[in-house]
Amino acid sequence: MTVTDTGLPAAMQGLSTVLDGRRRAEVPVGQWRWQVRQQMAALRDALVAETGNGADGWTVARQGGMLRERNTLLARIGALGPRVLEHPDPEVVRLDLQRLLVDVGHHAQRLHNLAYDEVELELGGSE
Repeated sequence: MTVTDTGLPAAMQGLSTVLDGRRRAEVPVGQWRWQVRQQMAALRDALVAETGNGADGWTVARQGGMLRERNTLLARIGALGPRVLEHPDPEVVRLDLQRLLVDVGHHAQRLHNLAYDEVELELGGSE
């Protein structure tokens, strides 16, 4: 799996910034909802852009788990999309999206851990 510094982290930061704007009531609700949907699309695109590297060995099973986790996150984004526009209480939606961001952050950390383990395997690790 690969993740770029501009892809997933940038998408997470963009969504986080928009969510914080609602908490501080910086923008009208309708405009906030539209901005959130745009940032959710960027986050979805960043998750979809993750690719396996075709590595063999003991990391293959972990890669499969990462793909399943990614697909679960994508399903959550899909389910939250209509709620952003339709839910009467934007604060409830904001909290749900913040929980999603925490989970995406954990996913990103596991991606980095997997990438580190793959490099360590290639180099022979420490002995």
